[in-house]
Amino acid sequence: MLSHIDPKSQVSVRQNLKWLFILRNLMIFCEVILILLTVHGLGIRLPEQQLWLVVLSAGAINVYTSMRMQSDEVVSEMEIFTQICIDVFSIAALLYLTGGASNPITWVFLLPVIITAIMLPQAYAWYMVILTTSLYTMLIAFNIPLPSVEPHIPDPSMMMANMESYQMFQHMHEMNDKSYFSLHMFGMWFGFVFSAGLVGFFVVELARTLRVQERSLSKARENALRDERVVALGTLAASAAHDMGTPLGTIAIVSHELERDYPSHRYPELFDKMRIIQDQITRCKEALSVMSATAGEMRAESGGVIGLIDYLEDVINQWRTHLPGVKLSYFLDPDVALDAKIIAELTLTHSLINILNNAAEASPIELGVEFHASWDLDFITIKIRDFGLGFPADIVESGGKQPVVSKKRGLGVGLFLTYSTINRLGGVIKLFNCESGGAIVEITLPLLNTETINDE
Repeated sequence: MLSHIDPKSQVSVRQNLKWLFILRNLMIFCEVILILLTVHGLGIRLPEQQLWLVVLSAGAINVYTSMRMQSDEVVSEMEIFTQICIDVFSIAALLYLTGGASNPITWVFLLPVIITAIMLPQAYAWYMVILTTSLYTMLIAFNIPLPSVEPHIPDPSMMMANMESYQMFQHMHEMNDKSYFSLHMFGMWFGFVFSAGLVGFFVVELARTLRVQERSLSKARENALRDERVVALGTLAASAAHDMGTPLGTIAIVSHELERDYPSHRYPELFDKMRIIQDQITRCKEALSVMSATAGEMRAESGGVIGLIDYLEDVINQWRTHLPGVKLSYFLDPDVALDAKIIAELTLTHSLINILNNAAEASPIELGVEFHASWDLDFITIKIRDFGLGFPADIVESGGKQPVVSKKRGLGVGLFLTYSTINRLGGVIKLFNCESGGAIVEITLPLLNTETINDE
């Protein structure tokens, strides 16, 4: 159904209505010129009153279109299609009154098809093809012929009655036939010149529109890449702020204890140095609280396509450099070949390391952390389990949709940032507690299969 076709933007549709108004004015002007030229210039007898009635009807439609463009009501694609259909029936009426399919300007039926194909979706164009083809076919059988110019073969029986009259009629027939042929050739010539100019105009305008759209799309892509960089850099900056908050808090506490143990009246030089350290710690905390990403030399989400196993091992190795003494149980369970690929983004790596850090912090030292990874052609599922007290109910319910309450001396946004990163990459993250104790973070991420890599 036509009603199910997705509409274009309102600006584009309203612009199409304006173009339709201009083209109809051009069509009315050409119709007036042709009627005057045919009736008064060539002296061909036509149903002039009916022709002017059709022209006035088209003019009335254009007056309504002009008023319609001044209103603020939404212009639908169905309205554009309906107006083009009215133009088709107007053309069919003019052709019916002027010889039907024998008229040399029947090519005008192609114009509504071209206009519909340019302005509207493909389904409308096929409906217009059906309509114009049907009307053209009907005009072959039903029309008012052009009696003053069409050739008439003399009756051979006249030869028996009056040879002189027969020769005169034959001469008139040859003149009429020549006149009909010349008129037909003129119509074909005029149709070619007009259609060539119109097609050239449409092609030039369409090419210009495509260039403008291409520039707009290029600018939109650049803006999207820039925004993506800002978001990714912001995610990394906030993640760094989250990781640096705890050690800075520890340093601040130690510095205060040192200040208390070494008072200024006994150790003035050491006290002054401690004050400098505290001032620098305060500056770092302030910088972390207002840290924002600026344009950098490297895109934060950048990362090449590498093997999945290599990527997982790299994540584990990076995490072990932070917490080398934590026990880790590492399990891989692939359902397909081991050559699966993934994009190694820094934001994803940082998110996985953040989850491992949280799990190691929650688990007893002797139990450590479990890391399970299984995948198929399209997705990988990663499960990170700890053996602690489990997630609080409010964290499980919120699902990382907002920053959680700060734990200990951290900034309390690590889980929120991890959720943001996973969702941006098209993945899903779930939190749930185990009946036997501990908690599990389950992450599902899309992979790059062989077909996708070949297409790229």
